[in-house]
Amino acid sequence: MKLIECVPNFSEGRNQQTVEALRQAVQKIDGVRLLDASADADHNRCVLTLIAPSEGIVEGAMAVAEEALRRIDMRRHEGIHPRIGAVDVVPFIPLGEATMAEAVTAAHCFGHEFAKRTGVPVYFYGEAALKPERRQLPDVRRGGYEGLTARLKDPQWYPDAGDAVFNEHWGATAVGARIPLVAFNVNLDSTDLSLAREIACAVRESSGGFPCVKAIGLFLAGRNKIQVSMNLTDYRKTSLRTVFDSIEKMARTRGVSILHSELIGLLPRDALADATPEYLRLIDFSEDRIIESHFQF
Repeated sequence: MKLIECVPNFSEGRNQQTVEALRQAVQKIDGVRLLDASADADHNRCVLTLIAPSEGIVEGAMAVAEEALRRIDMRRHEGIHPRIGAVDVVPFIPLGEATMAEAVTAAHCFGHEFAKRTGVPVYFYGEAALKPERRQLPDVRRGGYEGLTARLKDPQWYPDAGDAVFNEHWGATAVGARIPLVAFNVNLDSTDLSLAREIACAVRESSGGFPCVKAIGLFLAGRNKIQVSMNLTDYRKTSLRTVFDSIEKMARTRGVSILHSELIGLLPRDALADATPEYLRLIDFSEDRIIESHFQF
């Protein structure tokens, strides 16, 4: 079966009524299944995981994105996670027999229609990028929501869909296509933000760390602890165990222990090929967090 996964990220993780409304918006669309909804107050962000045959995934993503715009106002948004808009990131991922070309088609279809309906500027990234300098999501989001006014005036950064006009309510949206990634956070028993940033710098690819690892160090005010927040964009090249072991070793040299780790969304089964959830100290883990457990419709 050809299936497309969509993992939209929204700039709201504190208002539970909004999070529930986003969940319900997906569940109203026939043929689209909501597999997971994760919300975090410190990040002030929620992430939904949808799955559907390729012909239905765009409709599901559109329904939840439009609901988000009815409820999220970026002028009041505060959070520690990088973001450029209310509907911040909308990636499409091919599963089963679906191809990357079909995921790219879904991304382009969604992005152009979303910009047309709402006026929100859209940038295509990943495999859906139309310009090489926009392939990497951090490059698209550089400067954040606060820097959008200036960026939209730069002809080099005119959006791929929609007008180059800053909407202070909703910001902009990055829409992409990619292989499955693993959003993996490691929480440390410390309040030393410099340590989290030091470890993040050591493990991320852009500063000489592991291939296909993006990482930032954060302080979680609500928990009074630090976090190394990561995306493993290709877990086949760098595994969860590799980064977990490295983080544990670096933290131990500073007398700091790992409290636990957490997933945002789902992961492929073979991402756990070399380590059990217990080894990784994953919290709130169950078989439902494995993508393949949902392949049957």
